[in-house]
Amino acid sequence: MKKILLLLIITIFVSHLSYSQGLSESIKKKFTVGVDIFTDIWQGAPDDIDLRTIHQGATVFGMFNFQLGGEESMTSFSVGLGIRSHNMYSNSRIDDIKADTIHFTPIPDGVVYKRSKVNLVYLDLPVEFKLRFENGFKATVGFKAGWEIDSKEKYVGDRYEEYYGNQYTYDRRIGVKDKTKELRQLENFTYGPTLRLGYKFISLYGYYQISSVFKRNLGPDMAPISIGLTITPF
Repeated sequence: MKKILLLLIITIFVSHLSYSQGLSESIKKKFTVGVDIFTDIWQGAPDDIDLRTIHQGATVFGMFNFQLGGEESMTSFSVGLGIRSHNMYSNSRIDDIKADTIHFTPIPDGVVYKRSKVNLVYLDLPVEFKLRFENGFKATVGFKAGWEIDSKEKYVGDRYEEYYGNQYTYDRRIGVKDKTKELRQLENFTYGPTLRLGYKFISLYGYYQISSVFKRNLGPDMAPISIGLTITPF
């Protein structure tokens, strides 16, 4: 959460700086850089686990814009690259991360823990059609494909018998921090449509992932719907 807030503050500062110094319109039309700050609605989560309400995530991206219909056109086609990070917070853990098929098992009642999450990071290839209006409003419809480049499960809390094989403790000072990287049951590719509606450097953002996070029959048939804000300095 702290990293996302820092990224948001930096982006807002750069946005204000670029507009206040009068960045040329030709540069603004050719390039777009920005950040998506969002929360995920996880579809297909197992019924026996509880998900947190907010699952903060972020995307940092850069786009090259091709004007459609001449230099003065308000319509453009864009292609670019991005780094996208999703989190899923729950009251569960993966019971055996090395198994062929993974399952999420709820943390026993009474175990004190700070967080339990799965983090997924993708390298994105987005394409977009953008329509700008003279009054500053804009609408963007797009599609992006992502390649999984990093993943991990992270747990911060007390040890407990069902997972660690020894008696757990309720003492917060004896908590553990477990981080297991590279979930091999994940789909390598993800894809889905995007939508942005905004004014000048801020927009509402939505992404609907069509593909499942896990390979078929190797994990839950889950996928995120992302809703949030996009900030673009230009």
